[in-house]
Amino acid sequence: MDGAFELSYHFVEVVFCEASLGHPQGVRGGPAVKRGQKGKSEETAMEISLHGRSAIVTGGSKGLGLAIATQFVTSGANVMIAARGPEALESAAKAISDSAATVFGGNARSRIITVAGDVAKAADIKRIHAEATKAFGQVDILVNNAGVSRTGAFETLTDERMQEDLDQKLFAAIRLTRLAWPQMKERRWGRVINVLNIGAKAPRAASAPTSISRAAGMALTKVLAGEGAAFNILVNALLVGLIDSDQHVQAAAKANIPYADFMAQRAKAIPLGRMGKVEEFAKVACFLASDAGSYVTGTALNVDGGSSSVV
Repeated sequence: MDGAFELSYHFVEVVFCEASLGHPQGVRGGPAVKRGQKGKSEETAMEISLHGRSAIVTGGSKGLGLAIATQFVTSGANVMIAARGPEALESAAKAISDSAATVFGGNARSRIITVAGDVAKAADIKRIHAEATKAFGQVDILVNNAGVSRTGAFETLTDERMQEDLDQKLFAAIRLTRLAWPQMKERRWGRVINVLNIGAKAPRAASAPTSISRAAGMALTKVLAGEGAAFNILVNALLVGLIDSDQHVQAAAKANIPYADFMAQRAKAIPLGRMGKVEEFAKVACFLASDAGSYVTGTALNVDGGSSSVV
């Protein structure tokens, strides 16, 4: 973008069945069935709904971000997806709309908004937040997901490469959270999810700068969780392992290895014996963003098929 902010303001009206969003004949998880008699404790089926919430998902045009945005919309949330490429965002919005339309019908509406911008730039961060607030009135859920894993031998890393990675992965999360935080405090409800990777806990050799940025993001998560708890702002990190996503497609192509072979090779190091799916990761994010995850904060959760060497 060479410093210029480009705005692609794309509304997609997505239609849902009211019953599916936490109402009595809900198709997601079935009906909320009460057990026991009046005066005794009651149990209900767990409902994971984001109905009435509004979210920003950075890096939302593909991969994990797109899967998270799709899961949020089909769970009832209004969602802004932000990324650098307007065309990719347009395609992502269409894909989310199509996915939602195959699941729901009726008269409840969620909106998908796309904003093109570079989260490494402070001015773009401000515009992303401003457009989300203008469209939705508030931001309840923030998913800091933008950024790819860049690695190299330490001696090869210049200050510029280190700073670029920190700007995209760490300072983007700091700046966007800082903007969303006051409203979350005022409403006494908020969710911040920082998407990191398992190298944040167990960095390997030649894994900088990404492992350094991710480790700092994990520390940020814990700091914010401590400060937000009194205001019911829950802050957690999701640490991704090997997930079948665009990054690995590109890695396989760069290595000139058929993707099926690439996946099979990588799967050998995973206790579950396979790479994860973006939809599996997105469901964990949706749980943390919902009221179902109301007692989880300050946690860095591995979503990695058991491959991390640390818990």
